[in-house]
Amino acid sequence: MFGSLGATEILLIVLAILILFGAKKIPELAQGIGKGMKEFKKAVRDVEDDIKHSDDDKKKEVKDKNS
Repeated sequence: MFGSLGATEILLIVLAILILFGAKKIPELAQGIGKGMKEFKKAVRDVEDDIKHSDDDKKKEVKDKNS
């Protein structure tokens, strides 16, 4: 992920974030990002489950027709 970024670039990015958001806002920002990632992962999992159930239902319909 950070293969092409060196230590200097990462330090400059962190410094820019500190300047833009301030030290007090960083924990709130990180918490918000964490919650957003958690919700996104849950949504992806729900979609995958829906797809799996839909696929299982289709297989069951085909099996019932063939019986």
